[in-house]
Amino acid sequence: MPSESVPFIVAIPARYASMRLPGKPLRRLGDRPLIAHVAARALDAGAREVVVATDDERIAAALETMPVTVCMTDADLASGSDRIAACAEQRGWDDDDIVVNLQGDEPFAPVGGLRAVVDALAGSDAPMATLAVELDDVEALLDPNCVKLVRAADGRALYFSRAPIPWPRDAFASHRECLPAGIPFLRHIGLYAYRAGFLRRFARLSPTPLERAESLEQLRALEHGHAIQVALTPEPFPPGIDTEDDLRRAERHLREIAS
Repeated sequence: MPSESVPFIVAIPARYASMRLPGKPLRRLGDRPLIAHVAARALDAGAREVVVATDDERIAAALETMPVTVCMTDADLASGSDRIAACAEQRGWDDDDIVVNLQGDEPFAPVGGLRAVVDALAGSDAPMATLAVELDDVEALLDPNCVKLVRAADGRALYFSRAPIPWPRDAFASHRECLPAGIPFLRHIGLYAYRAGFLRRFARLSPTPLERAESLEQLRALEHGHAIQVALTPEPFPPGIDTEDDLRRAERHLREIAS
């Protein structure tokens, strides 16, 4: 069933503190704060409800003129998923409601991508879904900051890693200048959809050894035996904003799409 007929919620975790970009949600991008751009993308995607989960009243104030709900959450929550799980409790979402976790630093997240992750979850009996894109750069495969994944024939995730997976043993034994053809190399895109009941359970699951080793929260779901459906994004996802350089790049991109 296409997402145009599937109701869904978009929840945007927006923590004020940021080591690399202090006050990130309120940094200006064009004529408005970063968080307002992200909320606008969620509204453009047709979400039945857009919720911003934050720990700071200044972020709430920046959204007063937008048709979004603000959930005030504890500043000590460890992750964005913990923050939106707290929203699920506050808002009383039904267990079967589809909730998309859109990071608060993704001002150019494509509408088609948001709908694709909804469709991936709605068309599966998995409790959680995410997106990937084909990877064709050997440097990215070897870069630990680029998260890779492998999936089964039915589209379910087998593993996520910062290490290069899969490892083309025979091809790389002779050269590593380019990726060999015919191997499904995938880069993970950190957009998730959950069923609200699972989201609440996920926040209560204990952290796991592989999660700690890779610093990848999604491995907690796999280690506890829960499936993650993976779809390919129909549109490219521009990089998020983590640094001053990223913000300058986003300003240039905003001017380009406005001209």
